[in-house]
Amino acid sequence: MNTDVLVHDDLALSRAALTALLDGFPGLTVVGAADSAYAALEFAELHRPDVVLISFGGRDEETVEVAEKIAVLPGCRTLLLATACTRPVVRRALAAGIDGMVRRSDPPERLAEAVRRVHRGERVFDDGLTDAAAAGGDCPLTRRQLSVLELLHRGDPVPQIAARLSLSEGTARNYVSAVVSAMGARNRIDALRMAREREWI
Repeated sequence: MNTDVLVHDDLALSRAALTALLDGFPGLTVVGAADSAYAALEFAELHRPDVVLISFGGRDEETVEVAEKIAVLPGCRTLLLATACTRPVVRRALAAGIDGMVRRSDPPERLAEAVRRVHRGERVFDDGLTDAAAAGGDCPLTRRQLSVLELLHRGDPVPQIAARLSLSEGTARNYVSAVVSAMGARNRIDALRMAREREWI
């Protein structure tokens, strides 16, 4: 089964290297290379490659948002190639239906195999990444509570948190209160401090 791949990387040299690397593996064909996340989205919407490989630093939320949009296109699957894999980004990728995330430090053969597996319909997140997504066994928060905490950490007000998570404002406020209570914090500022210290966000 041949796999058509779109490569996105902001850096020209890195983009060219990834293109040449993947083209060198049997069954993989790079059909396009995009220099921005939005160019990748536009290409994917027009041409529907089998897999879109999106390279990013690991903290760029705009790139993850674009990956989420590509992930819902029919016949098009998304694989993130991350320099760093932070817990919030891994959790978000898992929850959003992104098909995989691999580290830029992985061997080339592992990257090529991840592309093939994603094309076959598998989700490819290695154990280290899924362990990171759990935020450690001592975290008392649910995935939704962690999402609320991460949005608070970004500085989003409660109305914006409610809109992003498709909640009513009252429910969003209840989540904030539940987070503070579950963590044994004095208030939301104390909860954010504790979460940062424990690397939950």
